[in-house]
Amino acid sequence: MKVLVLGATGGTGRLIVHDALEKGHSVVALVRSKARAPDFPGTDLIEGDACDEGALMRALKGCDAVVSSLGTGVSPFSEVSVLTEATRALLPAMSRSGVRRLVCISALGVGDSRGHGGFVFDRLFQPLLLRHAYKDKGRQEAAIRTSSLDWVLVRPAMLTNDPARGSVRAIVDLADVNGGKVARADVAQFVVEQLAKDTWLKQTPVLLW
Repeated sequence: MKVLVLGATGGTGRLIVHDALEKGHSVVALVRSKARAPDFPGTDLIEGDACDEGALMRALKGCDAVVSSLGTGVSPFSEVSVLTEATRALLPAMSRSGVRRLVCISALGVGDSRGHGGFVFDRLFQPLLLRHAYKDKGRQEAAIRTSSLDWVLVRPAMLTNDPARGSVRAIVDLADVNGGKVARADVAQFVVEQLAKDTWLKQTPVLLW
């Protein structure tokens, strides 16, 4: 499978690229600068802006699926819209290119998972420091949900740089979820698995240990 990875130079994105290559996929990464991605042997690097539909169309050529691990700006004082703008460009580009599978990393605390991040996160971090970032993530999720794509919205708990454990809990019934952690490496493996599985199609699994 040929996969376009957005956000490939980020902490989780890099692991997604490496895991996809290890599993035999062909990987295209849309990056702002090839100089920032020197450790991606075997990856087709295309320079461009993820908010530019033209750049996305070039990167999507011949692809079968897209993984978005784009991050959003973090500002407690002003609106951020990176994910909103990138999604607004990506969805029509995928439609025009005939690419249907989209696996997108969101976060625990977005949409109907709000209030399940744990006391400190729910009462302090999200409302005071991350409210604009999470609004951006919410708009991204809403746009993807209303699309006709075959999507999976992955909502990891707090990300760590711990070694992968090789398995995660994927949960949609959040009644007993009150925060948690998960390694980026485990999230990357889960995301790559969704490229060829329909288990979580059009669902929003929360990932945690």
